[in-house]
Amino acid sequence: MTLLFDVKHRLGSFTLDANLSTGKGVTALFGRSGSGKTSVIRIIAGLTKPEHGRIELDGEVLADSQKRLLVPCHKRRFGYVFQEARLFPHLTVEQNLHYGWRFSGKTAEQTESAKIIDMLGIGDLLKRRPEKLSGGEKQRVAIGRALLSSPRLLLMDEPLAALDEARKAEIIPYLERLRDETKIPIIYVSHSVSEVSRLADTIVVMKDGKVDVAGPAAEILSRPTFSTHLERREAGSILSGRVAAFDTTHSLASIELTGVTLHVPAPSAAVGKQVRVHIPARDVMLATVKPEGLSALNILQGHIAEITLSDDGMAMVQVDCGGDIVLSRITSLSVERLALEPGKPIFAIVKSAALDPY
Repeated sequence: MTLLFDVKHRLGSFTLDANLSTGKGVTALFGRSGSGKTSVIRIIAGLTKPEHGRIELDGEVLADSQKRLLVPCHKRRFGYVFQEARLFPHLTVEQNLHYGWRFSGKTAEQTESAKIIDMLGIGDLLKRRPEKLSGGEKQRVAIGRALLSSPRLLLMDEPLAALDEARKAEIIPYLERLRDETKIPIIYVSHSVSEVSRLADTIVVMKDGKVDVAGPAAEILSRPTFSTHLERREAGSILSGRVAAFDTTHSLASIELTGVTLHVPAPSAAVGKQVRVHIPARDVMLATVKPEGLSALNILQGHIAEITLSDDGMAMVQVDCGGDIVLSRITSLSVERLALEPGKPIFAIVKSAALDPY
């Protein structure tokens, strides 16, 4: 499946001018709030009519401003999952799911309803009404309803944004199963790097209404410049590697990267599996001499590749550790006191790192 999107659209003082394409797997539309992500997905869905441009899916034209052609949203056969579940409060979970069947063109017996219900873990919820569900349960039901409409494309607009961290952790594994088992192409809108690093095959980075960069997730996430698109609390390094060993006694995975090995806490990890490691920049300290007597498991030797100062008195330092770029966010005063400059040998002390399998 190939979706081609070339649209220019004005919304008040904001102008969307984006040209992008999506294919199979999960394509993440990523960027900070206000970058244009939701505008793109609403236009793809048919909820917003584009002023200028063209949208095409596998040769079928969905919108063409020059020809004044616009396929209405209910004829596009796309599933849509919003930030809020938007379930019908007067219907049970089972009845909400049946609402999806109405648009599938099939009878309930002909659908893969049992498989979808099992995959999303909502079998025990069928007789409940939405007010009896947690936020994560509501979103799983909303996803099930979208899937039971037999969509040829699934659009997900920040489906975890309204959930707390516990509910997000609960639903992410279901989204991974959805990606791996249904094979339905997904366009996933998010500004959360942890979600994107776990789910995306391809990333389209939006900035000020335009596509800033796009490509395979592993390539885009590993670029040091990717950190400029992150919210400050999420800024950091996302490195791709392989599980070289797993210590079951201490629940530690040894991750072999390009030039270094990281030891990362994990409940389990299969040796040989490809993984991504997220290292928050705020959790990386720098030292000009190798420190001793620390609790940190990862002390990486490298050299400074680049230093970027910001107006808030902070600095983002790129440390090249044998080909792996680790970002550290420190004060500009620390840069002065340590006399940091590009090329200088340095030790990066990693206080925390998270493992994201893919």
